[in-house]
Amino acid sequence: MKRAVFDTNIVVSGFLSPYGPPGRIVDWLRQGDLVAVLDDRIFREYAEVLTRPIFGLPANDITTTLAGIAERAEWVDIPPQDAYQLLPDPDDAPFVECASIARVPLVTGNLRHFPRRLIGRLVVLTPVEFIKQMHNI
Repeated sequence: MKRAVFDTNIVVSGFLSPYGPPGRIVDWLRQGDLVAVLDDRIFREYAEVLTRPIFGLPANDITTTLAGIAERAEWVDIPPQDAYQLLPDPDDAPFVECASIARVPLVTGNLRHFPRRLIGRLVVLTPVEFIKQMHNI
């Protein structure tokens, strides 16, 4: 089973644009075809952002999707690492920490938030790149 860390923008975009690449990823997460690698910080961010009134997403759909992701997720317990606090957005550190520890790719729509000089050899993929890899499995 393919595992990855999914940036919050992928999950939100999957709800907002269900027929695009992030929508396909969220469908795979809902169906259990993918395993999200995450920790409590990432999961809380998913829940907080998805429930923002600006998005107007159905509460029941959010609850069901998050429950499915949580049930099948690979949970990691990672102490915060100062090394990633220099990212352009320090709130992105949990995503890099989880992906680094679990040795899985990070899937994001914001590549510029993860400069190579700060993340080392961590594999960072766009949703399209991730989907292409899924088809090659």
